[in-house]
Amino acid sequence: MRPILVKIKPTSGFSNFLHLLLVLIVPILALVLVSLNFYQLAFSIIVLSKWRMFAVRPRFWAANIRANAIDLMVGLSVVAFMTHSDSSPIRILWAVIYAVWLLYIKPSSKVLTVTSQAFIGQLFALMALYLVWASGPIYGLTLLTGLFCFLAARHFLEAFEEPYARLLSYMWGYFGGALAWLLSHWLLYFKNISDLAIFLSVIGYGIALIYYLDHFDKLNKTNKRLIISSVLVIVVAIVALSGWWGDQVV
Repeated sequence: MRPILVKIKPTSGFSNFLHLLLVLIVPILALVLVSLNFYQLAFSIIVLSKWRMFAVRPRFWAANIRANAIDLMVGLSVVAFMTHSDSSPIRILWAVIYAVWLLYIKPSSKVLTVTSQAFIGQLFALMALYLVWASGPIYGLTLLTGLFCFLAARHFLEAFEEPYARLLSYMWGYFGGALAWLLSHWLLYFKNISDLAIFLSVIGYGIALIYYLDHFDKLNKTNKRLIISSVLVIVVAIVALSGWWGDQVV
């Protein structure tokens, strides 16, 4: 079944300018608050920017939260990256990245863009989780890792109207949580990026690529072997290189 692509006619004139201004206020305000060391307020701004999730009857809240989960994951992760950076240019760069997300990546409903949204959301959320809360309890890391993986998979699969989206999402979430349970005992970091975030991103991207090609009848044995072998090579390379970062084990 082909995915449904919704084309939204862009606004123009003053309404478009006002929309862009309101969107840009969020990353700018988050940057200012982080620079002033008001970290809790910066996180609160991201959550409050999604107030429309609750501007409906309570029975729709769960569906709205799930639909906006990836956007929340990216926004909160960007603020976390800002709070862990002492460099103003790096913070500004993260604010620019968040603005690009809000203006160009998030509004698109094309299949490739939705795939990118899911990939970015999972990667950012896992990076932020193991950057901020690496010393947290294992059960907490396992639960949140599984949750982020589940939400990313659900976001990805809904673009294809997959009838088993919930089941497949639970399977990916379980895999992410199980891997977190195993690897959280000896976390390794590559430039502040945990090995777990890299593993799940590489494996998840490989699986998503196979699913995408199969959905559009473009998957053959050669492509499948190439994708699987590439994923295995990257995973093995990370494991082999991890010895040089042994002094950064958490």
